[in-house]
Amino acid sequence: MSQKPDRRFDLKQFKAISRAISTYEDLNILFSHFVEGVTRAFKVKGASILVYDEVEKQLFRVASWGISENYLKKGPVFLNVRDDAFDKGEPVFIQDLRNDPRVQYPEAAEEENIRSMLSFPIKSREAIVGLLRIYHSESIALNSDDVDSIAVLSLHLGLVIQETGLRNFLQMVCGAMTSLPPRMRKGI
Repeated sequence: MSQKPDRRFDLKQFKAISRAISTYEDLNILFSHFVEGVTRAFKVKGASILVYDEVEKQLFRVASWGISENYLKKGPVFLNVRDDAFDKGEPVFIQDLRNDPRVQYPEAAEEENIRSMLSFPIKSREAIVGLLRIYHSESIALNSDDVDSIAVLSLHLGLVIQETGLRNFLQMVCGAMTSLPPRMRKGI
């Protein structure tokens, strides 16, 4: 019988990342600190946040930590229909990136010394808006409580993305309204 892996993530780290998610107003700074915090907390090679663009049908990296520029420029990341993290909304573990058919750039992963990857959906309500990917240079086994903790943080991140989008939309509408001539603003 195999032994359950030790916890890598403690409550203090979880609270620090949760607090950052709920207090940062600048998404770029939040994303950068989030991937750095996850990488350091789990003692892994790196992490990335990728956001899905429905028009382009691909994922765009908005933040990463611990990954080289060379790897980041490997090419476009198209959504793979076999990517359960995005398709089913569940965390996915890929044990060996060099030999898994779901991996788009296995040569680049080998060159970067990335062997395994955990992929978590970032949801905004029921819609999946992106992925959190955690990379490691060796096979990694996470405690189920750690997986649950990352999944919860990914959900929080999705809510912040949604709230920021709504706030930006309202600011745009308010700006358009104030630019109307006064006679057109009556009754609005």
